Amino acid sequence: MLPHFLRDGGPMIWIIMLASAVALAVFVERYLQYHREQINSAEFLNGVRNVLKRDNVVEAIAICDATPGPVARLVKVAILNRDRGRDAVYEALEDAGSWEVPRLEQKLNVLATIAQIAPLLGLLGTVMGFMNVFQKIEAAGVTAHVSLLSGGIWTALICTAAGLAVSIPAYAGYNYLIGRVNAIVLDMEQCSTEILNMVTGGK
Repeated sequence: MLPHFLRDGGPMIWIIMLASAVALAVFVERYLQYHREQINSAEFLNGVRNVLKRDNVVEAIAICDATPGPVARLVKVAILNRDRGRDAVYEALEDAGSWEVPRLEQKLNVLATIAQIAPLLGLLGTVMGFMNVFQKIEAAGVTAHVSLLSGGIWTALICTAAGLAVSIPAYAGYNYLIGRVNAIVLDMEQCSTEILNMVTGGK
């Protein structure tokens, strides 16, 4: 079935297939990245809290370095700036957070763009298919066979279907990843407040 679609879909079908491959690669890469970076923040903070109670700052930083994800990096920033006062720690956390969020959202615009343009690529393929049909009919004149029309319509429908088949899962994948980003950002905000109170004594 797929080779048949690729053969009859015209040149635009290859561009749509390339877009689908890029969308899949971006989704898988981001999914794996978020899976690595979304940690059990409560358990992590409890471990850091227990170490800091013993005034073992070096071990607390080592725990942060050994833990992946933005939450651990924010906690490390707070620990390193703990002697500068609450306002300074808060500003350091704000600055660090402003760097972490764009890193999380990296490449998501590619997925969103593919979700938006895939139907347009399909529409363009459809138009090109009909243009090809009418060109052949015009060249054949009164001897034009109905197969010329049916072949062109088949090409047009394949492009339309392919564009939608790429766009729908790409859009669903984009929304799913946005949800993962929002969950990580929420963890960052909650942990920032907790670590701020932890290293400054709630003052």
